[in-house]
Amino acid sequence: MKIVAWLSVTLSSFDPTPAPVDPSKTPVVIVHGIDGSARDMSRLARALRATGREVFTPSLTPNDGTALLEDLSAQLASYIDTHLPNRTFDLIGYSMGGIVTRHYLQARNGHTRTRRYISLSAPQNGTLTAYFRSSPGAHQMRPGSPFLSELHQDTPKVPTTSFWAPTDLIILPPSSARIPGAQNITKPGLGHFSFIMEKRRIQDIITTLDTP
Repeated sequence: MKIVAWLSVTLSSFDPTPAPVDPSKTPVVIVHGIDGSARDMSRLARALRATGREVFTPSLTPNDGTALLEDLSAQLASYIDTHLPNRTFDLIGYSMGGIVTRHYLQARNGHTRTRRYISLSAPQNGTLTAYFRSSPGAHQMRPGSPFLSELHQDTPKVPTTSFWAPTDLIILPPSSARIPGAQNITKPGLGHFSFIMEKRRIQDIITTLDTP
């Protein structure tokens, strides 16, 4: 995913300048996907900061699927407790980060502090591409895995939107990104990277966060 990070950082230089933090707006936590880091989220984070939002982008490690997803969820919980103590926030999870964040919401009581949750191109029901890796985290992202089956026993308990692109070649089938009971929205674009790269798709995310 190094090319994703490079593109995010490069393209973000063409985006609006971050605005002063508006204390009336809820801060946002964005979680990256497999083989990724906070750098991958640069363009989305910059666009959100330009609206006056305070944005947090943790880098979870190891990021290559060798860690169990519940361990990454524990890292996320620790990061949030450290950087946003006793604060309410919006939560966004991209790709693998979408199921890490969902586990945080449902298994670590993250819903008690989360105002709104957005999943971006995430294998909420697994992805066939996970069969190309033999690592523990990849096993958990296979369709029908015990990890995903347990997630489906509950719901995020907060207003939830899942965005997915029908041209996604990483989440297979692309509709696997749907979350039962959520607002599931499909949009055209660059496939798996649409919602962290394309201005029009990023605007969809901003609009969703701004919806009362």
